[in-house]
Amino acid sequence: MAEMRCRKSAALEGEAAEESRSVAAEEEEERRESRGDEDGQEERVQPSTRKSAAASWLQSVLRMFFGAMAAVACGMLYAGYLSGFHDRKFWFSSRQELEREASFPGGSGLYYHYYKRLLAAPSFSSGFYELTEDNGTVSGRTINAVERLFLYPELITSFLYRVTGSQNRVEPVSFYLGSVFGLQAVCVSALFVCSWALSGTCVAGMLAVSWFVINRQDASRVEQGVPLRENWALPFFSWQVAALTGFLSRSTGSASEMFCYLMLSACSFSFLLLWELGHYFLFVQGVCLVLLDSLDLVPPRKTADVYRAYLGSLVLVYLAQFQNASLLSSPLLSLLIGSVLARYFQRKMKMRMKVGRLGARVMKLLQVHLVFSCVFTCSFLVKKLLPASGADFTLQLLEAKLGLNSTADFVTNFLLCQEALRAPGQDLFLRLTQTSLLPFYVLVLTVCLLSALQVAFRRLSGRPISSSLRLEDGRIAEQPAVAYHLLHTLLLGVLTLLFDGVKYLWTPSVCMFTAFGVCSPDLWMTLFKRLRLKSVHPVVLSLILSTAVPTIIGFSLWREFYPRVLAELADLQEFYDPDLMELIAWIRCFFWTL
Repeated sequence: MAEMRCRKSAALEGEAAEESRSVAAEEEEERRESRGDEDGQEERVQPSTRKSAAASWLQSVLRMFFGAMAAVACGMLYAGYLSGFHDRKFWFSSRQELEREASFPGGSGLYYHYYKRLLAAPSFSSGFYELTEDNGTVSGRTINAVERLFLYPELITSFLYRVTGSQNRVEPVSFYLGSVFGLQAVCVSALFVCSWALSGTCVAGMLAVSWFVINRQDASRVEQGVPLRENWALPFFSWQVAALTGFLSRSTGSASEMFCYLMLSACSFSFLLLWELGHYFLFVQGVCLVLLDSLDLVPPRKTADVYRAYLGSLVLVYLAQFQNASLLSSPLLSLLIGSVLARYFQRKMKMRMKVGRLGARVMKLLQVHLVFSCVFTCSFLVKKLLPASGADFTLQLLEAKLGLNSTADFVTNFLLCQEALRAPGQDLFLRLTQTSLLPFYVLVLTVCLLSALQVAFRRLSGRPISSSLRLEDGRIAEQPAVAYHLLHTLLLGVLTLLFDGVKYLWTPSVCMFTAFGVCSPDLWMTLFKRLRLKSVHPVVLSLILSTAVPTIIGFSLWREFYPRVLAELADLQEFYDPDLMELIAWIRCFFWTL
């Protein structure tokens, strides 16, 4: 009986083992089948993801290509318009060489005179030496005309005229004017690219260019005098701002970031080299970066990189401008020194003591205070150490303008009577309102400013900034590039209220910033967040308005101002200056007598 029981139990155990083996085999087969199905699904998904990635890459390339073509086309059309308008206004193509040179308004014809002297020299080096040892401009004195009058545009243009072999193909005056008009085309293209990069749509670029062309009386000084230094330098400043916009953007890749940084450095150097007042406007730009850094809207690494570009440009321009002493007393250099000292002390304080969130915020505010304290301290020391420099000349103008100091200096009082250093009249804001630029600018500025105040409160309360913003968040000022342009246009606007000449930097900035705002869904979403709109879905409405509003604005501008622009090209303006004709007659009689 025991043997029978053992046999039965063994048989049962064998059957159970066989069943478990069969179940395990079935499970293994099911696993293999499921793995095969998953592998098949992965094989199916991989080609689809590759196709979608290739399609998105092709779409981005096409978007970049057509956007770049539109920017170049806008620039070329504007350059052609300026050339035709200048010829119609001054009858340039039908005048002789002496009449052309004398038709440059104001004292801007002096720059063209030096350009002719460079071309008349046997070689470029000999012409350059003659200008550095010029004894014909000031009676009884030998001066460096290149250093005193900032003749670097004429040096570069005459060098290009010789190198390109244009002597037998293009007249010198046509090459000179074409260079200036080409730079204005570059300026327009930069406005297009900057507004396009901020909003993500080419419509914003076209709208910015349209506003710029319509308001060119307040946006450019080409009509007042072609050879003026601003007409050579401001196009490089426009591209410098566009490069800084791309550099500050969070969505920029490493290669694009490096390209933007190199362009930023090159344009900063060119801007400082071509205009003696360039370092003051880079100082305004640096102040914006200091404020952004205090709120942690910009990574400290990027701010330090921009400061290095400023410092390198200052050093190179200092050497190129024959050790220009005014650059040593520049507020931009003081700002760079102050930012370095502030970072050093902040790092030391963090190493010696533990700070919480509140302490970190206080340290950031102390950093801003320390930076500006160093700026004023360095400016005061340089003023004492370099009394003969032109450092405090601009400061005297600013102090006299603000009423902080009354001066009896004749040159300062004479310059304060000039139109560029006066306060702008009401006609400026009336013209900007008639072109619908100012009302939309106030709207965009108000929304962005309220969003910036909200962001500042969030940062001071210790809340982190989102690394990736969504449209539904409605916080447009958390984008570093938008925050920078908000501060930049505000500071330039304050300076424009003091000096009318600053409007030639402020108006292009307003055109670009306003076009970006009305074409950006983020701005409308931020507005609807503030209004707490619930009747209509805010995301859908913001997308609709970001397309409908610029379309309506563009159509109204085209209907009202496009006929005027064409009429300006078709109208032959009467140009007769009796004093100029008398001067030309005297010059001809004098040379005939000789």
